[in-house]
Amino acid sequence: MGTATLAEHVVQKGEGVLVSNGAISVQTGRRTGRSPKDRFIVGDRETADNVDWGSVNQPFNAAKFSALWSRVSAYLDEGESYGGVMHVGAHPIHYQPIHVCTQYAWHQMFARSLFIVSEDFNPKNKPVWQILSAPEFKCVPHRDGTNSECAVLINMHERKVLLAGLQYAGELKKAMFSVMNYLLPKDEILPMHCSANVDSAGGVALFFGLSGTGKTTLSSDPNCLLIGDDEHGWGEGSVFNFEGGCYAKCINLSRENEPVIYDAIRFGAIIENVVVDPDTRDPDYTDSSLTENTRACYPRSNVKACVPINRAGEPSTIIFLTCDVSGVLPPVSILSRQAAAYHFLSGYTAQIGSTVVGSKEPYLATFSAGFGAAFLPRPARVYAELLVERLKAFSSQVYLVNTGWIGGAYGSGRRIGIPETRKIISATRSGELLNVSTEHLPELNLTIPKKIVGLESVITNPRNAWPNTTDYDAGCRALIAKFKENFAQFDVSERTISAGPR
Repeated sequence: MGTATLAEHVVQKGEGVLVSNGAISVQTGRRTGRSPKDRFIVGDRETADNVDWGSVNQPFNAAKFSALWSRVSAYLDEGESYGGVMHVGAHPIHYQPIHVCTQYAWHQMFARSLFIVSEDFNPKNKPVWQILSAPEFKCVPHRDGTNSECAVLINMHERKVLLAGLQYAGELKKAMFSVMNYLLPKDEILPMHCSANVDSAGGVALFFGLSGTGKTTLSSDPNCLLIGDDEHGWGEGSVFNFEGGCYAKCINLSRENEPVIYDAIRFGAIIENVVVDPDTRDPDYTDSSLTENTRACYPRSNVKACVPINRAGEPSTIIFLTCDVSGVLPPVSILSRQAAAYHFLSGYTAQIGSTVVGSKEPYLATFSAGFGAAFLPRPARVYAELLVERLKAFSSQVYLVNTGWIGGAYGSGRRIGIPETRKIISATRSGELLNVSTEHLPELNLTIPKKIVGLESVITNPRNAWPNTTDYDAGCRALIAKFKENFAQFDVSERTISAGPR
């Protein structure tokens, strides 16, 4: 069933409405983000010694999974459902065929936009992953072994993903991202929570970062060709997209600041939890009354400037994006290989318009290993070691870019603007920052450029940008303490530890 037919079903069944730009608008109920407490991985011989079990990767009983899978399958068979065959991973070898069965027409439309729909990959060559999505099925915890009426269950051995009781479609994509994060390290492929694009000179750049740091915005650059906005693999000779579409935050979206995303929201796109004028059907991207985590899902075909084959060569530039609410970190820092490992494992940022259900504080400092700890089944060091191997092999240059506050902490300073950050990114990609005078910030143990051409409004040394240096020093000490406390969990070399704040 094609996108147009699915869109008709969405409207006819009352799952969503057609808005003025041609997209479909839907709401996801009280859960407008991911539900990490309801996410489990089936524990068995396949996963026992390979998964980093804990509060993120919770074990689930294999027998309970089989019983619940049968219940949900029977439930979907009783009513109307939608199915489609797609795949994850735009690589001729490292891809996974999937069959997605959904109760909602808009979930199937979402899957067709986010996963890869192509005849170039033959699913007969590999076993197919089965995905069931039944948002109106309610789990019974004491019977099913779940934490609530909802569940996100991943069975690595049987190649199955079960989603029950959840309308939020982001769980679909993130479940398969977790699968790829589990599978690819065995083939020495680094799975990454990053966006990627190619500039006019053919240089590939990766943008790592958690939600709200600018990953999608900065990779959706009108002067570059987009590979993908969220999930990629990096192996010898290639960076490849896991997906066939994009899933952008659209709070305060404007054509002026984010023209690529704005223009991609048209027929074939879905907007989630965006307030729509009932008369004009115009979306109001400034209205956060339903959630800060408003989203737009659209296929890559809605982006005019994208890499046709959905993959490219290895990256010359790697950007770690962090939204620093303390205003302590510099706008840009040049990282050594060991410093890159340190900050990759740290994954420091803030929860800006959090994607997690129940988050009350939108500006809470947080650490997430690999800039995506919630989706890493294996121990974090596995991914850090793969990163260092790729950096050694290809000599990529890594930068830490702060898209958060400068001149003071949240409430007193200002958030650095998107146009300013775009100029910083341009300076990293051109190699300009490798040929300028630098200075070292001893406490943060970061090397920064003394000046960036065309950015006189941005003071590169954050201490000099604060009106009161005593306040900056106090904030710096507090942030360093958080880094040290978080990093104590990692069993890594002294060289990596010493590359962090002192």
